[in-house]
Amino acid sequence: MSAATKQKLLEGALRTLVEQGVAKTSARNIAATAGVAQGLVFYHFGSVDELLGEACRYGAAQRVARYRERLAALGSLAELLEFARAMHAEERAGGYVAVLGQLLAAAQSSPALAAATADGLGLWIAELEAVLTRLLAATPLAGFADPAGLARATAASFVGMELYEGVDPDGAGRALDALEQLAALASVLEGLGPLGHRAVRHGLRRGTRG
Repeated sequence: MSAATKQKLLEGALRTLVEQGVAKTSARNIAATAGVAQGLVFYHFGSVDELLGEACRYGAAQRVARYRERLAALGSLAELLEFARAMHAEERAGGYVAVLGQLLAAAQSSPALAAATADGLGLWIAELEAVLTRLLAATPLAGFADPAGLARATAASFVGMELYEGVDPDGAGRALDALEQLAALASVLEGLGPLGHRAVRHGLRRGTRG
């Protein structure tokens, strides 16, 4: 019963965040959404912030699991960029990107939320880093690009794009279109033969030394 109640509260907190936003995510509203007594929020989690923190980790694990097989099946950087655009649309439509943006804002004044949001993003980053490491190995960029840094930059831009879209939809659209151009470039790099790979790597080494 205790485990079932905690899961109801976690799912209730996520639903409340998506449907009402952080500002209206109170113990009362979470309990009402979960269909349990309000006091159980504090009994199981101690505070609303602690519950939201655990809900953030729980939700991130669910979202990552949703896409894990699709990420593992990607065979090129171009496919990864296409997937990223489609995933952004799916997550935005579900309200999850907006929730993450709100949690990041609220985390500035809540250590519990800050740690939980970082943990949630860390799950995404770990998946992205694994995919980037695998895909970059087949390009001349292997050994020059930093998969860990790229994964973090991608996660940051994923959230930033949502915030940017709220004030400049056209600009956000152009940013997404730019990803298509990067996809075309990635396809060219991946299609180079051994001689082309060596030439690109030679140029990168010279640039790095310079």
